[in-house]
Amino acid sequence: MEKIYISDVAQHEGKEITLNGWLYNKRSSGKLWFLLVRDGTGLIQCVVSKSDVTEDVFQACEDVTQESSLQITGKIAEDKRAPGGYEMQVTSVNLVQIATEYPITPKEHGTAFLMDHRHLWLRSSRQTAILKIRHTIIKACRDFFDERGFTLVDTPIFTPAACEGTTTLFETDYFGEKAYLAQSGQLYSEASIGALGKVYCFGPTFRAEKSKTRRHLTEFWMVEPEVAWADLDDNMDLAEQFVSYIVQRVLEIHQEELKKLERDTALLEKVLPPFPRISYDEAAKILKERGTDFQYGSDFGGGDETILAEQFDRPVMVHRWPAEVKAFYMKRDEKDESKALGVDVLAPEGYGEIIGGGQREDDHDLLLNRIKEHGLPKEAFDWYLDLRKFGTVPHSGFGLGIERTVAWICKLPHVRETIPFPRMMHRLKP
Repeated sequence: MEKIYISDVAQHEGKEITLNGWLYNKRSSGKLWFLLVRDGTGLIQCVVSKSDVTEDVFQACEDVTQESSLQITGKIAEDKRAPGGYEMQVTSVNLVQIATEYPITPKEHGTAFLMDHRHLWLRSSRQTAILKIRHTIIKACRDFFDERGFTLVDTPIFTPAACEGTTTLFETDYFGEKAYLAQSGQLYSEASIGALGKVYCFGPTFRAEKSKTRRHLTEFWMVEPEVAWADLDDNMDLAEQFVSYIVQRVLEIHQEELKKLERDTALLEKVLPPFPRISYDEAAKILKERGTDFQYGSDFGGGDETILAEQFDRPVMVHRWPAEVKAFYMKRDEKDESKALGVDVLAPEGYGEIIGGGQREDDHDLLLNRIKEHGLPKEAFDWYLDLRKFGTVPHSGFGLGIERTVAWICKLPHVRETIPFPRMMHRLKP
């Protein structure tokens, strides 16, 4: 028998079909049962009339509990008042498994309780909406680069050296050697552009930051493009096109889910190029004028990022940072050696940095000096230095964090809701 999903019931109006799913909720008005059934593709109201079914079927509606699995058969009828615009007029119900004492009830639950039951919390309509939007964001990332001639190049999760010191890296034993879980695929993507010109990597990354803020996870997903023959301006052009593409794709597909999340889509509709671009010095001036205690030469804190973003109606790009707060591989500005050609993209509404990137140092000797200045082991970067000896070119790239992007687009209070099973300082299960 053909499997039919709730998302496709419109194609079966007037026909009797069978759906497989779980009971989301139910209510009774004496001789009628209204069963709200979900199957992962949608929700449908199933109306059971005592006069139209056997006594056993009506009793099954009495017995069925929240999250019980069932097969339900009936005729599909249009009803604009019903969820999804259609309902089922039920003829039979087959209970597959009765769920007893389902822990997540319609009452309010604390965050710790919900996180302990994350494997079940995912079934709620809010969490389902978030995960569907996450799926579209990930697909939009791939589509954007695939449509523009980029090649996906998978980069290692185990890395032999700490690129920027070991304080935020997870160390592991690799057959007697030290290895680290990757924070980024960037260095390997830089190697790949010598073969393919335009590449991107997409995978999990790991940060051992002892942070408990609403913006941080220890394991998150990042997409990182890298482009040969591209300078900082090219990089910023690509970043604003990319972010806009993602947001507009979500708006196109997920109006229903955004409504469920009570998201003000008018703010997202403004996310179109060009994005405002300000230098670090201009950003520091704004922060000083706003009376913050920001110290020039330091990185922005969460509060600083929020203040800067509030000045604009779409993401803002902050470029040309003090070189000392950026990584060893960042190219310096030839007009001001104290500045690195880096860029951060700050999301509106207090969601902070969603993109970090910049132009890479392409000169062998300068890069070697920076490795030494940062106290990094030269032998770990011999292969990386080779890239500057055999056909070096100007090149740029960036990384976009999926979870922060999901949090911003969905306007979520914490990144823990943006990924199916979040990993945080004190959470390793479920």
